[in-house]
Amino acid sequence: MSAPIPLRPHHLLCTQGYSGHGYSKAYVAHMNEVTGRLRTDPDILVRIVFGNDTLCSVCPHASETAEGLLRCDTEAKVRAFDERTAAFAGIHEGIYRYQDLIQRINRSMTPEKMDEICGSCSWAKMSACKANVISGRYLL
Repeated sequence: MSAPIPLRPHHLLCTQGYSGHGYSKAYVAHMNEVTGRLRTDPDILVRIVFGNDTLCSVCPHASETAEGLLRCDTEAKVRAFDERTAAFAGIHEGIYRYQDLIQRINRSMTPEKMDEICGSCSWAKMSACKANVISGRYLL
């Protein structure tokens, strides 16, 4: 079994809504690989983190510090997405089955709650987040 994939809480929504768009070719390739695994393996594990995760590793808003660590240039905004998602889903840092988490989220998600959690996201209008989460498209 492979190691759990590190994910920020709000990326539980993004990985369901991702539809092939991204900041760069490298970002799209990485998202394709990660979402491909998450969307097809019913037993894949994720490690919820409140900080940079596997998707942040290719994001242009992440920069390397002098210590070699990733720093998010939009951390305050992103952390707010994480906090709202985690509060809604009742999740904390730890290891979970991805399917268990998206089932927990999708079963009680409403369009209004999606707007509350993700309304200020720059990807919200061009992604399929709301439609995919509400419909449970990637529940296996």
